[in-house]
Amino acid sequence: MVLPPANGELLLSNGEIHYLWWYIQGSIMNPHVRYQLRKNWGFCQRHAWGAILVEASFRHGHMHGPAIVYEDILGIAASAMDVKGPFINLRLPVSLRDRGPCLMCNMGLGPESRGAASPDLVTRGQDATELRVFARTTRAHWEKNVCGRCLGNEARPRCRRHLIEDASRGMVNRFSQHRDLIDYMFEQITLYARSFRWEFQGTETEENKAALISAVGWCSGWQLFLPIIGMEK
Repeated sequence: MVLPPANGELLLSNGEIHYLWWYIQGSIMNPHVRYQLRKNWGFCQRHAWGAILVEASFRHGHMHGPAIVYEDILGIAASAMDVKGPFINLRLPVSLRDRGPCLMCNMGLGPESRGAASPDLVTRGQDATELRVFARTTRAHWEKNVCGRCLGNEARPRCRRHLIEDASRGMVNRFSQHRDLIDYMFEQITLYARSFRWEFQGTETEENKAALISAVGWCSGWQLFLPIIGMEK
């Protein structure tokens, strides 16, 4: 039985699915695409989760490409979070800001965009079943990393966007907690990405895999993902 689409805001259009189909087939490793993703911390929130949804659907949860991409991005994040001294609130908004528009948004791809994807491809690309399975089996490890502002629980850590907002207001508290989170995610996703190499096949753990969910949420925000797994505010 095919479950309904994730939710209204994440119902990908034909144009978005058409692009993401070719993206997961190989352009994810194109040097220009990788450069844009590194520069902008991945895609915007809609297209970040849309890309993971499509990858999970068409690869049956085999998330090799995204693991490599977010290992790359979290390495940049770890360097950006290596901030010491009294100027954390001044330096973080600069270090963590977007340096350009979302790659897909800049191509005019959005909820109404048209493409050449077949009806079967669109149906499959809108189906969040595999993403839900991936999220459910790893939830014990990524759930604690959900941004407090996205979830409506101020006690939790922050995603990148809300960390920038807090820093811009001089409100970053317990900075070491945020830096430790990035170091932890980077370590885990490195292990997950490594597990796709022939000599390390079968070494991945649910904790490693959960780092991919945490990485997408930290980079782009959690609001569009939470309704998929019934974790709204």
